Amino acid sequence: MNKLPHLNWVRAFEAASRHCSFTRAAEELNLTPAAVSQQIKLLEQQVGEPLFRRLPRGVALTDMGHAYAQPVHKAFAEMQSATADLFGASRSRTIRVQASISFAALVLAPRLNAFFALHPDINVRLTTAVWTDHFDDDAVDVEVRYGHGNWDEPDIRHLGHQQGQIVCHPATVEALGKKATFPALAAQAIQIIGSEADWEQMARLNGLEAAPVLGRTKVDSSLMALQMITAGYGAAIVSQSFARHYLESGQMLAPLRHRIPLARSFFLIVHNSTGKRREVDRFCDWLRAAVSDTSASGPAGP
Repeated sequence: MNKLPHLNWVRAFEAASRHCSFTRAAEELNLTPAAVSQQIKLLEQQVGEPLFRRLPRGVALTDMGHAYAQPVHKAFAEMQSATADLFGASRSRTIRVQASISFAALVLAPRLNAFFALHPDINVRLTTAVWTDHFDDDAVDVEVRYGHGNWDEPDIRHLGHQQGQIVCHPATVEALGKKATFPALAAQAIQIIGSEADWEQMARLNGLEAAPVLGRTKVDSSLMALQMITAGYGAAIVSQSFARHYLESGQMLAPLRHRIPLARSFFLIVHNSTGKRREVDRFCDWLRAAVSDTSASGPAGP
């Protein structure tokens, strides 16, 4: 049989098979028991099989009725779920975001509450890595990646250029006093792996021809460097967006006015996630605006 039964007949069967009662099915569907009985009779005539046994008190599914009820229940449950997901007032979607540990902790996480206030129907699952140089299509919808933007993915969105600045603990500036110069700070440098050249670029801006003598401490993330500085040790060159909270709260100082344009930037790598395009675009648009505001209002030097 290629022709599908009338949906009303199948709906009556689905309700009656759940309740094992035409009367209770009729109450659920706002019909009379006679109408339910008639719709099921028409369905039985079309499929050519009895689906219920009529008993002196109530009804019971036949073997064929049991076999048919299972896929029918599943089909109606899937339709109900799809309708709620797509059109329900409480629809909620989750997008999976991966970012470097520094960007996630210092830029993204403190601002996610603002995103949720704007988009209460979108959930975010945030994961981190020290270096986000590998995009796993099966694991994430959006990746925040640091680099030059010269990757193979088709959907890459620039988050804007950043400037770097030297930050250190207030006690460090107090201890050095008037000797809080670039060479003195460089001697206490906490170098961030992959960004060691920032110190040489800063040296050129300070008019120094020779490479600076750098401290011997190296860490793999800006977050680690900043945490060390909050404990009173060293100085580091970090992006203004990373340092902003520490400077505004007084936990750190930026003792020099010099800023350097960072050679690398953050980019959004967007995976073509089926069924999530609207949510992903909303997240990306919000994050680009949030990062732009951070960059534009970054703290000035003393």
